[in-house]
Formats: sequence, structure tokens, C-alpha cells
Amino acid sequence: MESATLELQQAPASQDGTVVTRLNGKLALETVNSFIQKMRQEPAAHLVLDMSGLSFLDSSGVGALVSLFVSRKHAGKTLVLANLTKQGIAVLQVSGLMKLIPTYSTVEEALKSSA
Repeated sequence: MESATLELQQAPASQDGTVVTRLNGKLALETVNSFIQKMRQEPAAHLVLDMSGLSFLDSSGVGALVSLFVSRKHAGKTLVLANLTKQGIAVLQVSGLMKLIPTYSTVEEALKSSA
């Protein structure tokens, strides 16, 4: 069995301080620790996670998203999700996170919301 990997592709910050990060791979037990360590260091006021490249999301990945959302909220920063896959939507609906973390169909919609 091949190990799970997660690659983060970050676009340069926009003028209003919004950063878009695309997740490629799996946000799962094997990748959540490095994901949290990298993303908690993100200084941007507004963070958009482009989930379109996410091939798998499990309960530990959901926990990582909640942890990141809460820590950013306490710091006065925002986190939104965009481009969720069908599996990602299903996992977030079952976990009730669709009501907690703002989600958008596209990165463009997410960027308009932070403006």
C-alpha cells in the first residue's frame, strides 16, 4: 500500500491579504500533522483552501480542518473552503462541518466573499 501524500500549492497573496492554497492528495491520518504545522504558520488574514485536488478526506482530516478553523478564528483570521469534491462534501455534511466552515463552489466565489 502506497503512503498517503498531501501537496500544498500556495498562490501569492492578493492585495487584500487573501491567500489561496490548493490541496493535492489525501488529507488523512498520515498527512494531517504536516498539514496543520504548515497551515497554522500561515500569516494571511484570509485563507481559502482550494479542495479540488483532494482525492480523499477522512475523519482525521476533518479534525484538522476544524482545528485550523478554530485557531484562525481565535487569531482574528478567516478560513473558507472552495471546490469541494463529492466525497469531501459528503464527509463535511455527515460531520456537520458544512454549517461551521464557510464553503464555496469556486475559488472565485470564496475570494468575493472575503473582499
